[in-house]
Amino acid sequence: MQVIRDLSELSERARGGAVAIGNFDGVHLGHARIVEQLVRRARDVDGPAVVFTFDPHPVRLLRPERCPPPLTWTERKAELLVELGVDSMVAYPTDEAMLRLSPQEFFETIVLDRLDARAMVEGPNFFFGHDRAGTIGVLRGLTDEAGITLDVVEPHVVEGEFVSSSRIRGLIGEGRVQEAREMLTQPYRIRGMVTHGAGRGAKIGFPTANVHAIDTLLPGEGVYAGRAWVGENTWPAAINIGANPTFDEQQHKVEAHLIGWSGSLYGQVLELDFSQRLRDIHPFASAEALQTQLAEDVKQTQQIIAKGTTV
Repeated sequence: MQVIRDLSELSERARGGAVAIGNFDGVHLGHARIVEQLVRRARDVDGPAVVFTFDPHPVRLLRPERCPPPLTWTERKAELLVELGVDSMVAYPTDEAMLRLSPQEFFETIVLDRLDARAMVEGPNFFFGHDRAGTIGVLRGLTDEAGITLDVVEPHVVEGEFVSSSRIRGLIGEGRVQEAREMLTQPYRIRGMVTHGAGRGAKIGFPTANVHAIDTLLPGEGVYAGRAWVGENTWPAAINIGANPTFDEQQHKVEAHLIGWSGSLYGQVLELDFSQRLRDIHPFASAEALQTQLAEDVKQTQQIIAKGTTV
């Protein structure tokens, strides 16, 4: 996958193809439907399938107080898109100059001049240009005039509602990671840096990696079964998000017990996939009672990961 951050360095391999513009946050099933048509159109015009995204999200500049935490970081988004068949992703560095472009200026400057697009694929709720004045109707007129095909892909529906990043964000925030997974192309994933903790887990036989500097949305408080990724290697992981009331610790933390791992993770980047929420966090009467519950958490996690589904 070629990730492009500077349009002045755009190679010919990323020009003259089919283009889809949007944030693609989370890369969910609705995005997958758009990409499927994008790849089809790219073949028709004998060019690359290109996704044009924004980094950061335009709302972060326009209304930072209303900007939600993202579901994916840029590199993860690229990984997910390449799995769907995308050839190049533009992560455009959003700035005031770009936000001031009218719909026609954006279309001429970005779509025609820079990307030399021969086809476009979007969802019905696509907006572009200054003050989001560019609608699908406006885009239809511009593409018709330029001789570019435009496909408008209908949203994906799950349980009677459109799949959207905001809907998935709500589910993850409530800890409903299984329901969110039904709308995503891959399990929900976060990443962070492993730092030193209190070391209590190791003392009771369940050492944990304390994960900090997480730059995406955290699932709601609870204990989860999932997977931990260290580079290309993976281990089943019991993941705790929240406080540790048994030891009267109120600090909100992310801790992961990697089942079968031995060695130090300090200073390394750790990525965590969430498969299933196991239980709430609550205080235990003793360290021994907590040990018993942690052993059960580990057992459930192993079963879930071995099956690749819920138990």
